[in-house]
Amino acid sequence: MLKVLLIAGARPNFMKVAPIYAEMKRRSAAFEPVIVHTGQHYDAAMSDAFFNDLGMPKPDVYLGVGSGSHAVQTARIMTEFEPVLLEQRPDWVLVVGDVNSTIACALVAVKLGVKVVHVEAGLRSRDRAMPEEINRILTDSISDLLLTTSQDADQNLKAEGIPAEKIRFVGNVMIDSLREHLKVAAASDIREKLDVAEGEYAVCTLHRPSNVDDKPVFSGIINALAKISGRLPIIFPVHPRTRSKIDEFDLAEQISASNIRLIDPLGYIDFMRLYSGARLVLTDSGGLQEETTVLGIPCLTLRENTERPVTIELGTNILVGTDPVKIERAACEALEKDRIAGTANIPPFWDGNAARRICDELISS
Repeated sequence: MLKVLLIAGARPNFMKVAPIYAEMKRRSAAFEPVIVHTGQHYDAAMSDAFFNDLGMPKPDVYLGVGSGSHAVQTARIMTEFEPVLLEQRPDWVLVVGDVNSTIACALVAVKLGVKVVHVEAGLRSRDRAMPEEINRILTDSISDLLLTTSQDADQNLKAEGIPAEKIRFVGNVMIDSLREHLKVAAASDIREKLDVAEGEYAVCTLHRPSNVDDKPVFSGIINALAKISGRLPIIFPVHPRTRSKIDEFDLAEQISASNIRLIDPLGYIDFMRLYSGARLVLTDSGGLQEETTVLGIPCLTLRENTERPVTIELGTNILVGTDPVKIERAACEALEKDRIAGTANIPPFWDGNAARRICDELISS
């Protein structure tokens, strides 16, 4: 039996860990999964809501590291995780994504001689100003098994000198969560509460410091959103960081005069119900680029680069940057087109079976 520590630090991690945990529990003779929540996202209400929505039990281990600078947070995770690793003595530490918890726990494991598997390996934005890019590169360089979501990620790893025998193309476990919970989300009444009908509204999410911490950039994005909202309402679940910047930059009055509707952050199921019925999504998130591709919803990514180019090449994602004119133009063009449905635009192995392939690879490695 393989004992595997599943590391979850931030909310996107929960969505990736949940299907893997469920698959391991189905194979109870082969796996002993242990959920470790670092507390990097430390909002108890939001974390509890995500665990409940995903059908996950409470974490077996909670480190409670909280916020801090990248250095402070990473150091706290390492300090708190080391005794857990020494006590648990697992066969594998499984890390997902690109947050500080990912690199911190991988580093501790490698230095103690515990094998590391990185789920969602090989993604590259080519922008080292992004902390996530540094975390990806470093985690991939020390992992024993690198599990990729798309074939371009395999190519990235090989180009960086990672031996091919360490790389496995397993598909996108985030899509496992999406496919598993779409039917559950259908019972959510969030659209009714917000009085919006399917296909008649847009959804926006913004949280990256490069977008919301720079007043001219953030003001320009809000200007573009306000103009787009003249065509259809924009529902904007507001990240706490983003809300504080709206107040700091005196943008609230402009937003209230438009058809942009600010709401509090939503749980996983309610948010899935909301964005899955949108006519258009505008975001600087990574996961939404993938989910909208599978659902056939046009997605405007408000960034200058993306680590998920397959969502542009095969999917519905359009990289528009932060220029207000380009954002407005791209939104108008997207709204003129029909929503894309079917499977032609879905990348290979984004089929809801990635967790099964991940477990297969762990058994055979």
